[in-house]
Amino acid sequence: MNESSGSKMEVFRGRIKGLLTRLRRGLPFASGVFGALLVLFFYNLLIVKPNQLTVEDVNMSVAIAMASATPAPANSALVYRIIEPSLVLIQVEEKHQDAESDFGLGSGVVVDSFGNILTSLHVVNGATTIKVTFADGTVSEAEIVNSMPERDIAVLQAYDTPLFVVPAVLGNPNSMRVGDEAYVVGNPFGLYGSMSSGVISGFDRVFRVSNSDLEIPGMIQFDAAANPGNSGGPLLNRSGHVIGIVTGLINPTDDTFFVGIGFAVPITVAVGGMGSPPY
Repeated sequence: MNESSGSKMEVFRGRIKGLLTRLRRGLPFASGVFGALLVLFFYNLLIVKPNQLTVEDVNMSVAIAMASATPAPANSALVYRIIEPSLVLIQVEEKHQDAESDFGLGSGVVVDSFGNILTSLHVVNGATTIKVTFADGTVSEAEIVNSMPERDIAVLQAYDTPLFVVPAVLGNPNSMRVGDEAYVVGNPFGLYGSMSSGVISGFDRVFRVSNSDLEIPGMIQFDAAANPGNSGGPLLNRSGHVIGIVTGLINPTDDTFFVGIGFAVPITVAVGGMGSPPY
Protein backbone atom coordinates (compact mmCIF):
# COMPACT_ATOMS: atom_id res chain seq x y z
CA MET A 1 0.00 0.00 0.00
CA ASN A 2 1.49 3.32 -0.96
CA GLU A 3 1.36 6.50 1.08
CA SER A 4 -1.56 8.00 -0.89
CA SER A 5 -3.85 5.00 -0.28
CA GLY A 6 -3.12 5.04 3.47
CA SER A 7 -4.06 8.67 3.73
CA LYS A 8 -7.44 8.08 2.08
CA MET A 9 -8.22 5.20 4.43
CA GLU A 10 -7.52 7.36 7.46
CA VAL A 11 -9.94 10.01 6.20
CA PHE A 12 -12.69 7.39 5.64
CA ARG A 13 -12.21 5.93 9.13
CA GLY A 14 -12.49 9.43 10.64
CA ARG A 15 -15.80 10.07 8.89
CA ILE A 16 -17.24 6.74 10.08
CA LYS A 17 -16.17 7.51 13.63
CA GLY A 18 -17.81 10.98 13.53
CA LEU A 19 -21.07 9.55 12.18
CA LEU A 20 -21.24 6.98 14.99
CA THR A 21 -20.60 9.70 17.53
CA ARG A 22 -23.48 11.85 16.20
CA LEU A 23 -25.87 8.87 16.24
CA ARG A 24 -25.00 8.13 19.87
CA ARG A 25 -25.59 11.77 20.81
CA GLY A 26 -28.99 11.91 19.02
CA LEU A 27 -30.33 8.71 20.55
CA PRO A 28 -31.88 10.37 23.67
CA PHE A 29 -33.68 12.94 21.52
CA ALA A 30 -35.07 10.26 19.22
CA SER A 31 -36.14 8.24 22.26
CA GLY A 32 -37.94 11.28 23.66
CA VAL A 33 -39.81 11.93 20.42
CA PHE A 34 -40.85 8.31 20.23
CA GLY A 35 -42.07 8.36 23.84
CA ALA A 36 -44.17 11.52 23.25
CA LEU A 37 -45.79 9.97 20.21
CA LEU A 38 -46.55 6.85 22.22
CA VAL A 39 -48.23 8.89 25.00
CA LEU A 40 -50.39 10.76 22.48
CA PHE A 41 -51.43 7.48 20.91
CA PHE A 42 -52.66 6.00 24.20
CA TYR A 43 -54.29 9.32 25.24
CA ASN A 44 -56.43 9.29 22.10
CA LEU A 45 -57.41 5.71 22.79
CA LEU A 46 -58.34 6.19 26.44
CA ILE A 47 -59.86 9.73 26.53
CA VAL A 48 -63.46 10.03 25.18
CA LYS A 49 -63.70 12.87 22.66
CA PRO A 50 -66.75 15.21 22.86
CA ASN A 51 -69.41 14.65 20.24
CA GLN A 52 -69.38 17.10 17.36
CA LEU A 53 -72.54 19.26 16.94
CA THR A 54 -74.67 18.22 14.02
CA VAL A 55 -76.85 20.48 11.89
CA GLU A 56 -79.89 19.11 13.72
CA ASP A 57 -78.32 20.07 17.07
CA VAL A 58 -77.72 23.62 15.90
CA ASN A 59 -81.25 23.97 14.52
CA MET A 60 -82.73 22.67 17.76
CA SER A 61 -80.72 25.19 19.83
CA VAL A 62 -81.83 28.05 17.61
CA ALA A 63 -85.48 26.93 17.81
CA ILE A 64 -85.33 26.81 21.63
CA ALA A 65 -83.79 30.28 21.79
CA MET A 66 -86.40 31.72 19.44
CA ALA A 67 -89.25 30.15 21.38
CA SER A 68 -88.04 31.67 24.66
CA ALA A 69 -87.59 35.18 23.21
CA THR A 70 -90.19 37.80 24.21
CA PRO A 71 -91.71 39.44 21.13
CA ALA A 72 -91.95 43.22 20.96
CA PRO A 73 -95.40 44.61 21.84
CA ALA A 74 -97.73 45.53 18.98
CA ASN A 75 -97.66 49.15 17.90
CA SER A 76 -101.32 49.52 18.88
CA ALA A 77 -100.48 48.38 22.42
CA LEU A 78 -97.83 51.08 22.71
CA VAL A 79 -100.28 53.71 21.44
CA TYR A 80 -102.85 52.65 24.05
CA ARG A 81 -100.33 52.89 26.89
CA ILE A 82 -99.41 56.40 25.81
CA ILE A 83 -102.95 57.78 25.61
CA GLU A 84 -104.64 55.88 28.44
CA PRO A 85 -103.60 58.28 31.26
CA SER A 86 -105.12 61.21 29.33
CA LEU A 87 -108.47 59.62 28.49
CA VAL A 88 -111.67 60.94 30.13
CA LEU A 89 -115.16 59.44 30.38
CA ILE A 90 -117.92 62.04 30.11
CA GLN A 91 -121.44 61.44 31.46
CA VAL A 92 -124.17 64.01 31.10
CA GLU A 93 -127.69 64.55 32.39
CA GLU A 94 -130.22 66.94 30.90
CA LYS A 95 -133.25 67.63 33.10
CA HIS A 96 -136.53 68.71 31.55
CA GLN A 97 -139.36 70.76 32.98
CA ASP A 98 -141.47 67.64 33.37
CA ALA A 99 -138.85 66.27 35.80
CA GLU A 100 -137.74 63.74 33.24
CA SER A 101 -134.06 63.48 32.40
CA ASP A 102 -132.04 62.40 29.40
CA PHE A 103 -128.66 60.81 29.90
CA GLY A 104 -125.73 60.57 27.55
CA LEU A 105 -122.08 59.79 27.47
CA GLY A 106 -118.99 60.53 25.45
CA SER A 107 -115.24 60.77 25.58
CA GLY A 108 -112.68 63.48 26.12
CA VAL A 109 -108.93 63.92 26.35
CA VAL A 110 -106.78 66.01 28.69
CA VAL A 111 -104.69 68.34 26.54
CA ASP A 112 -102.71 70.51 28.95
CA SER A 113 -101.22 70.60 32.45
CA PHE A 114 -104.18 72.66 33.73
CA GLY A 115 -106.49 69.70 33.15
CA ASN A 116 -108.45 71.22 30.27
CA ILE A 117 -110.46 68.57 28.43
CA LEU A 118 -111.24 68.68 24.72
CA THR A 119 -114.44 66.97 23.58
CA SER A 120 -117.26 67.38 21.07
CA LEU A 121 -119.78 70.12 21.83
CA HIS A 122 -122.74 67.93 20.94
CA VAL A 123 -121.76 65.57 23.77
CA VAL A 124 -122.24 68.22 26.48
CA ASN A 125 -124.41 70.87 24.84
CA GLY A 126 -127.59 71.53 26.86
CA ALA A 127 -126.49 69.28 29.75
CA THR A 128 -127.69 70.20 33.23
CA THR A 129 -124.94 68.16 34.83
CA ILE A 130 -121.58 67.10 33.37
CA LYS A 131 -119.57 64.46 35.19
CA VAL A 132 -116.05 63.44 34.16
CA THR A 133 -114.03 60.42 35.22
CA PHE A 134 -110.25 60.57 34.85
CA ALA A 135 -107.96 57.63 34.20
CA ASP A 136 -106.91 57.40 37.87
CA GLY A 137 -110.56 57.03 38.93
CA THR A 138 -111.10 60.63 40.05
CA VAL A 139 -114.73 61.64 39.46
CA SER A 140 -115.80 65.25 39.34
CA GLU A 141 -118.44 67.53 37.96
CA ALA A 142 -117.27 69.82 35.19
CA GLU A 143 -118.38 72.83 33.20
CA ILE A 144 -117.95 74.16 29.69
CA VAL A 145 -115.34 76.94 29.77
CA ASN A 146 -115.02 77.51 26.02
CA SER A 147 -116.43 76.24 22.76
CA MET A 148 -116.30 76.44 18.96
CA PRO A 149 -119.87 75.68 17.82
CA GLU A 150 -118.87 75.93 14.16
CA ARG A 151 -116.43 73.05 14.70
CA ASP A 152 -118.46 71.11 17.30
CA ILE A 153 -115.66 71.52 19.85
CA ALA A 154 -116.01 72.16 23.60
CA VAL A 155 -113.47 72.67 26.37
CA LEU A 156 -114.32 71.36 29.84
CA GLN A 157 -112.75 72.12 33.19
CA ALA A 158 -113.37 69.77 36.13
CA TYR A 159 -114.11 71.19 39.55
CA ASP A 160 -111.80 68.63 41.11
CA THR A 161 -108.84 67.49 39.01
CA PRO A 162 -106.42 64.72 40.01
CA LEU A 163 -103.26 65.70 41.86
CA PHE A 164 -101.31 64.78 38.74
CA VAL A 165 -102.78 65.12 35.27
CA VAL A 166 -101.14 63.61 32.20
CA PRO A 167 -101.84 65.72 29.12
CA ALA A 168 -101.80 64.00 25.77
CA VAL A 169 -99.17 64.85 23.20
CA LEU A 170 -100.67 66.78 20.30
CA GLY A 171 -99.55 65.67 16.85
CA ASN A 172 -99.55 67.22 13.41
CA PRO A 173 -102.36 65.98 11.15
CA ASN A 174 -100.77 67.81 8.24
CA SER A 175 -97.95 65.26 8.29
CA MET A 176 -100.40 62.37 7.81
CA ARG A 177 -101.16 60.66 4.52
CA VAL A 178 -104.07 58.55 3.29
CA GLY A 179 -103.34 54.99 4.36
CA ASP A 180 -101.42 55.93 7.51
CA GLU A 181 -102.33 54.04 10.67
CA ALA A 182 -105.04 55.61 12.82
CA TYR A 183 -106.38 54.67 16.26
CA VAL A 184 -109.53 55.64 18.13
CA VAL A 185 -109.67 55.34 21.92
CA GLY A 186 -112.82 56.17 23.86
CA ASN A 187 -115.89 54.85 25.58
CA PRO A 188 -118.29 53.38 22.99
CA PHE A 189 -121.62 52.44 24.60
CA GLY A 190 -119.98 53.19 27.96
CA LEU A 191 -117.25 50.59 27.52
CA TYR A 192 -114.46 52.58 29.11
CA GLY A 193 -111.07 52.75 27.43
CA SER A 194 -111.93 50.79 24.28
CA MET A 195 -109.56 50.92 21.32
CA SER A 196 -110.03 50.37 17.60
CA SER A 197 -107.55 50.64 14.76
CA GLY A 198 -107.66 51.45 11.07
CA VAL A 199 -106.25 53.92 8.59
CA ILE A 200 -106.70 57.48 7.47
CA SER A 201 -109.25 57.33 4.64
CA GLY A 202 -109.26 60.93 3.48
CA PHE A 203 -108.79 64.60 4.28
CA ASP A 204 -110.70 67.84 3.87
CA ARG A 205 -114.10 66.14 4.12
CA VAL A 206 -117.34 67.97 4.92
CA PHE A 207 -119.41 66.45 7.73
CA ARG A 208 -123.05 67.31 8.38
CA VAL A 209 -123.99 67.03 12.05
CA SER A 210 -127.15 64.95 12.46
CA ASN A 211 -130.35 66.79 13.44
CA SER A 212 -128.62 70.05 12.55
CA ASP A 213 -127.86 72.33 9.65
CA LEU A 214 -124.24 72.53 10.74
CA GLU A 215 -121.67 71.46 8.17
CA ILE A 216 -118.07 71.13 9.31
CA PRO A 217 -115.39 71.39 6.61
CA GLY A 218 -111.80 70.21 6.69
CA MET A 219 -112.51 66.95 8.52
CA ILE A 220 -110.27 63.88 8.71
CA GLN A 221 -111.97 60.69 7.48
CA PHE A 222 -110.94 57.37 9.08
CA ASP A 223 -112.14 53.78 9.15
CA ALA A 224 -111.23 52.78 12.73
CA ALA A 225 -114.45 51.70 14.44
CA ALA A 226 -116.29 54.55 16.19
CA ASN A 227 -119.67 54.23 17.87
CA PRO A 228 -121.89 56.29 20.20
CA GLY A 229 -119.71 57.15 23.18
CA ASN A 230 -116.58 57.66 21.06
CA SER A 231 -117.57 61.25 20.24
CA GLY A 232 -115.12 63.73 21.72
CA GLY A 233 -112.36 61.17 22.07
CA PRO A 234 -108.93 61.30 20.44
CA LEU A 235 -107.91 60.14 16.99
CA LEU A 236 -104.27 59.07 17.24
CA ASN A 237 -101.34 58.42 14.96
CA ARG A 238 -98.92 55.50 15.34
CA SER A 239 -96.86 57.47 17.87
CA GLY A 240 -99.84 57.93 20.20
CA HIS A 241 -100.13 61.64 19.38
CA VAL A 242 -103.58 63.22 19.11
CA ILE A 243 -104.24 64.31 15.53
CA GLY A 244 -107.99 64.87 15.82
CA ILE A 245 -111.12 64.88 17.99
CA VAL A 246 -113.69 62.30 16.92
CA THR A 247 -116.92 64.06 15.97
CA GLY A 248 -119.27 61.66 14.23
CA LEU A 249 -119.90 58.93 11.73
CA ILE A 250 -121.91 58.34 8.61
CA ASN A 251 -124.58 55.69 8.46
CA PRO A 252 -127.10 55.59 5.60
CA THR A 253 -129.62 53.87 7.85
CA ASP A 254 -131.51 55.14 10.88
CA ASP A 255 -129.30 53.05 13.17
CA THR A 256 -126.25 54.41 14.97
CA PHE A 257 -123.77 51.59 14.48
CA PHE A 258 -120.51 52.11 12.60
CA VAL A 259 -120.32 51.30 8.89
CA GLY A 260 -116.73 52.30 8.27
CA ILE A 261 -116.76 56.08 7.83
CA GLY A 262 -115.84 58.27 10.79
CA PHE A 263 -114.81 61.93 11.02
CA ALA A 264 -112.56 63.92 13.29
CA VAL A 265 -111.80 67.62 13.67
CA PRO A 266 -108.06 68.12 13.10
CA ILE A 267 -106.35 68.88 16.41
CA THR A 268 -104.69 71.91 14.79
CA VAL A 269 -108.18 73.38 14.50
CA ALA A 270 -109.69 71.97 17.71
CA VAL A 271 -107.20 73.77 19.96
CA GLY A 272 -108.85 76.99 18.79
CA GLY A 273 -111.62 76.12 21.22
CA MET A 274 -109.10 76.73 24.03
CA GLY A 275 -108.29 80.16 22.69
CA SER A 276 -105.08 78.87 21.11
CA PRO A 277 -104.35 79.83 17.51
CA PRO A 278 -104.33 77.00 14.95
CA TYR A 279 -100.83 75.66 14.36
